[in-house]
Parts: sequence; structure tokens; C-alpha cells
Amino acid sequence: MELLTALYLLCFLYLTYYLYKIALQRTNQCCYMLGYECYKATEDRKLDTELCASIILRNKTLGLEEYRFLLQTIVNSGIGENTYAPDNVIQGKEERPELIDSLTEMDQIFFNTLDSLFAKSGISPQEIDILVVNVSLLSCVPSLAARVINRYKMRCDVKAFNLSGMGCSASLVAIDLVQHLFKSYKNAYAIVVSTEALGANWYCGREKSMMLSNCLFRSGGCSMLFTNNKALKHRAILKLKYMVRTHYGSNDEAYECCIQVEDGQGYRGFRLTKKLVKAAAQSFIINLRVLGPKMLPLWEIIRYIVVSFQQRRKSKSASLDQGLMAAIPNLKTGADHFCIHPGGKAVIDGVGKSLGLTDYDLEPARMTLHRYGNTSAGGLWYVLGYMEAKKRLKKGDRIIMISFGAGFKCNNCVWEVMKDMTDRNVWEDCIDEYPPDSLGNPFMEKYGWINDAALSFIRMEDYRSIS
Repeated sequence: MELLTALYLLCFLYLTYYLYKIALQRTNQCCYMLGYECYKATEDRKLDTELCASIILRNKTLGLEEYRFLLQTIVNSGIGENTYAPDNVIQGKEERPELIDSLTEMDQIFFNTLDSLFAKSGISPQEIDILVVNVSLLSCVPSLAARVINRYKMRCDVKAFNLSGMGCSASLVAIDLVQHLFKSYKNAYAIVVSTEALGANWYCGREKSMMLSNCLFRSGGCSMLFTNNKALKHRAILKLKYMVRTHYGSNDEAYECCIQVEDGQGYRGFRLTKKLVKAAAQSFIINLRVLGPKMLPLWEIIRYIVVSFQQRRKSKSASLDQGLMAAIPNLKTGADHFCIHPGGKAVIDGVGKSLGLTDYDLEPARMTLHRYGNTSAGGLWYVLGYMEAKKRLKKGDRIIMISFGAGFKCNNCVWEVMKDMTDRNVWEDCIDEYPPDSLGNPFMEKYGWINDAALSFIRMEDYRSIS
């Protein structure tokens, strides 16, 4: 009798879950991606070992201890020698940047990617109904969105939005805004431009937690084209299935773990604290509590509930962190590919460990970090580009995008692949070289001597004068 009751209950749960999914799909307006273009800077802006060293040596506030910290950080960062820096940093103007430097940096990214996107899609700028531009660290008047409208002479009734301060997960914030606007505007085209203004925010002080951003963040960005016109479904490459945004800013540690401040000497920069990984884990779990039931099959949800209940009974005395990390469902049952924000080696490895992902799953994020660095809001699309260039994405596959940003935010979404994707995009010239045999960089080999204890008596001013 008890077995029969359990079977009836299981059937009832499945029917309820099935009807819920159908209702959810019918109420959601469709959001198709027609194309995306990532930015690739010119060769003269590559940050190889020698150029990195010269930029570091220009900072006269640093001492031997800071040099050793930077060496260890760069060696362990997972970043290679082919990332790109802003023009003003390459030219030695990082300490006194001008507004024109930031605007030029934005123009290069905006117009390079948008020109390519319009040319490949065949869509005219005058056909665009919605424009969303997100750049966290630059807010000017007129806005950057207005700058795009002026360049392409867009229609007077285009709905323009300029987002700032949203951090590395800003592109998903922008896409969420677009999908909500699509509910009011039928058969519309939308453009999202995601990048970051790094040139004016290069840190020139000596606080270690603020020097980290110089080691991780690099130039990059992406422009994307969307529509809700079902007649264009055959042209779409991706369809947005689910989007869940989580803001963990009510927690003080999470709010302060990734923040723009000035140090004691008045140098402005971006402080990254040791609490970042913890904030990412906690916000990720909160996000999955909402996203999980939408994307996972019923049998996995039931398994997860049963296992979680058993774990709670066995570990009532466990800490909150342990409980959070234990309560993660198997996302592989609802996703074929994992597009993880390449924010840093610790973030990628942390997500991989908590979700039980393989090296194959983490390869796109790790290779993106190595080749392009952390390009902030544009980073996810370089990871997607790697998957596409490797011909991993087949029609019907599902991709989960996992992003984290200042605030603290965790924004995740699920895409359905609408056709086999094979464009080699910005990976064209190097995709056959990835993954390399080693992700190591030559910094330790060339500058490991700085750890020699015998150098402690040398003044860094003397070294700079002979280097």
C-alpha cells in the first residue's frame, strides 16, 4: 500500500512539474541571439613578459616586497603572454590618463565589434529598436549609448540604456533587460554592447589587494544582436531558455569583496579581497535554488532533495559553508556545456570543484583566461567563442552561463543551441594551439631571481636606473 501511494505521489509530482514547465515556456517571450562579435586588439598592445616588467618598473611606489608579490601572483594567475592592455598603459600614461584615452578605448571596442556584427548579420543600424551599453567604470555625458547612436545615426525612437557599475556579470544584466523589453516591443531588434574601461582605472599604488586587478583584467569586449521575431528563428544561433539574477549585496563581506576605492596615498583602484571566493560560492548556491528547478529534469530534482535531506540529518553540526557546498545538484543533467566567467584561476577552479566538473568542462574558461585574460563583462563571450571554434556546440545542446560581478552578483542563464556553430571568430589564429601542453608563463624563469634573499639590500631605485 505504501509503495502504491509513493508511486501515485511520484506521478502527481511529475504531472505538476510538466505542466509548470509548459506554462513557463508559454509565458516567456522568446529571445533569440542572431550573432555576437568579440573584440581583438592589435598586436602592438600585447602584454608579453618584457612589457609587463617595464610597466611594473615604472611604478616608483613599489618596493622589493611588492615585486615579489606581483611575480607570485602573475605566475599563478593562469594568464599567458598574449593578452592585451589599453593604449594609454602601453604608452606609459597610466598614472595620468585623460578622458580622451577612455573614450578612444571605448570607440575601438564598440565600433570594431559593431561594424563586424552589422556586416555579418545584414541588419542595418537603423533597424535597431533597443540599445543597451554596459561599461562599469566609465560614465560620461553624453552617455556611451548616445555615442553609439551618433556614430551609426540610429532612429530617433531607439530605446537606449546605459548601464554602469554592474561589474563582470553586466552582460547578463543587459540581456535580462532586453528580454523584459521584448515583452513590450514585438518583432524587435536589440543590440547589447559589453566591455570595460581599463585605461583610466589602472592602479598605480602599492596595496596588494588592489594590485591584483592589474594582473587579471585585460582589454576586450563583445557586441551582440538579439530579436524576438519568431520568423527569424531559422537565423538564430542561440535561444535564451532561463535567466536568474541574484544580488547578495545585503551581506557586508560580499559587498566589500570587490569594490572601487582609493588607497591611503590617494591612488584609485579596484580592491579584490580574500572573501570573494566565499561570496561567489554563497551567491551561486542561492541562484541555483531558483535556476535548478527550471533547468533540471524531475528525477534529478527528486534525487537532490533526498540526498540533501540525508546530508542535513548527518551533518547538523556542520558549518554553513559546508552545508552550502554540499547542497548542489548535478547540473550536467540539465546542461551540456559550462560557460564560466574567466574571472581568475581560483574562481574557475572553485566552480569546477563544487559542480564536479571535468578538465574538459573547464577547458574553455581556462583557455580564455590564458589567451585573453579577464575581460570583465565581455569574458563569457570569449569562452563561448572557444566552444564554437572547437566545434563543440551542436543543435539542441544546452549551455549554462555562470557569471559573477561586483555588488555582489551571481547571474546565470541557460541557452539552447539552435544550429551547429562552427565560426572560429577571435580564436581563428590560435585555436589549433589550444589547449597547450602547459599553461605556465615565463615570468618565474625570467624574473625568479627577484626572490633571492641576497637582493634585500639593493634599493629598487638602483635597479630601475640600470634596467
